[in-house]
Amino acid sequence: MAQPIADRRDVDFVLHEQLNVTQLTENDLFADFNKKTVDMIVSEARSLAIKEIMPTQQPSDEGCVFEGGQVTLPECFKRPWDLFMEGEWLGMSDDPKWGGGGMPKTVALAASEYFQGANVAFMLYHGLTHGAAKMIEEIGDDEQKKLYLKNLYSGKWAGTMLLTEACAGSDVGALETVAEKNADGTYSIVGNKIFISGGEQNMTENIVHPVLARIKGAPAGTRGISLFLVPKFRVNADGSLGEFNDVVCTGIEHKMGINGSATCSLTLGGAGKCIGTLLGEENKGMRSMFIMMNDARQLVGLQGFAVATTSYMHALAYARERIQGANMLKPQDGGVPIIQHPDVRRQLLEMKSMVEGIRSLIYFSGMCHDRVKLAKDAAEKAEYSELLEILTPIIKGYVTDKANEVCSHGVQVYGGYGFCKDFPVEQLLRDSRIFQIYEGTNGIQSMDLLGRKIGMNKGKPFMGFLGRIKEAIDKAKGIQGLEAMAAKAEKTYTLYTEVVGEIAKAAMGEKVLNAFAQSHPLLTATGDLTMAWMLLWRAAVASDALAKAKGKDAAFYEGQIKTCEFFVNNTLFITEGRLNAIKNMNGAVVEISEDAFGTK
Repeated sequence: MAQPIADRRDVDFVLHEQLNVTQLTENDLFADFNKKTVDMIVSEARSLAIKEIMPTQQPSDEGCVFEGGQVTLPECFKRPWDLFMEGEWLGMSDDPKWGGGGMPKTVALAASEYFQGANVAFMLYHGLTHGAAKMIEEIGDDEQKKLYLKNLYSGKWAGTMLLTEACAGSDVGALETVAEKNADGTYSIVGNKIFISGGEQNMTENIVHPVLARIKGAPAGTRGISLFLVPKFRVNADGSLGEFNDVVCTGIEHKMGINGSATCSLTLGGAGKCIGTLLGEENKGMRSMFIMMNDARQLVGLQGFAVATTSYMHALAYARERIQGANMLKPQDGGVPIIQHPDVRRQLLEMKSMVEGIRSLIYFSGMCHDRVKLAKDAAEKAEYSELLEILTPIIKGYVTDKANEVCSHGVQVYGGYGFCKDFPVEQLLRDSRIFQIYEGTNGIQSMDLLGRKIGMNKGKPFMGFLGRIKEAIDKAKGIQGLEAMAAKAEKTYTLYTEVVGEIAKAAMGEKVLNAFAQSHPLLTATGDLTMAWMLLWRAAVASDALAKAKGKDAAFYEGQIKTCEFFVNNTLFITEGRLNAIKNMNGAVVEISEDAFGTK
């Protein structure tokens, strides 16, 4: 039977052979998570995803219903929603003190791959709930933690993120929502928010909204933004629900994809009765919100990856079954499965190289989270924390760009059927498009990489990131059969380090606009180099294992080496062309007049 979401053999390879996740059990914090337990967790997640969540994917594409300020989610969500909560899947890697499961983040990401790949719209509600809870755990006061955390991590209540307004999209500092302090220390909130995922729904008894607003008299721009907790229903001191808190849904968007996720417009304080409590410090709202934003950006990368791997699994199964055309070398034998045709094989290998490289990257980011938690000293904690900061724009930006490409290939492999709603790859392609936009567009991610992450802490963390890539290349150079691949990757690496130095220097000088016009190509090149790192690492592990492998295992390990060979000898040549274009830093983007783009 074809695997409909992810290749379990590859999931196990990354967890146990590439990352050796059970090494984490050497620490008391993760002592209970041996190989048997890890495998059981992934198996249970896979079963729930395939049997209960995945059947909701196509019917939920019909969307949600808005009527009289209320949003009704697809009826098919009810059973898997309840099962997801009963299984305590929402807070898998969070502190047991607040109802979390305490498992390694690396393992939680493997489970989440199946959930997200089954129905990303269904999982959006849970992802945002987790992000809101995490922020309260990080910066909330004792009372807020006591009132909210267990209800959020259990999924009894839901959470959202209220940033965007009609006049303040990417420019958050332009927001107009205001907060006025009351005598009892609470705040009256008045404003309008748009594009709020899960802003209203009928699955939970309460929804907790972290809201960005400006306290009256606060400075303009992002410096004057504060963060507030605004529940749909007020929460009494004993934890019981109080009166409706004047958070009114005024409509939902009709979208290209993720239609099972309600994207809401909300009015706060329209009747003058919306009350919030300050979360964190006054005028530090943006800094606080970035706790949730970074979590959310890594989640978006996971969403894109999971949708892409699902598309690949469908395309691979279809290519093995669809008989069309003869083998070019043996036309007399008649029709063959399309996986035997060279161009289809090329597309499948492009999909495979991306899906597998990204799986390694995302699981590795989970390992970085775990290393932060287990760090023995401040230096080790800083090393992995800063590495995560560098990886975040790559995971959010590069991964979601490539996920959309993978999903497009999925449609192409199906041919005309892929363009029809009767087949799953059409919806997956539509769903994948939003990931390049929300939680900071990929253009913003590229500016973050160039403007902040490369020069962060005098460039030391970025040099450490590059050092890890060079270490993988050097190791591959010493393995028989990988030498040529490693040499090619080293050539690209050398050019990249030269170019990144030049563009970073230009970004601080007179050619700053020219430099930032190249920030997205630089993000793509950085992502390509990161994929080369991951695929070489995989090939090195596979090469060591191949000598003793037999049957399907031997084919799997050979596939790792061939996938790396394909990527290095195809994609990295394109990367070098891109790097040379960046180095040229042509000024056409900056110099062309607005009128020259076209007639008004």
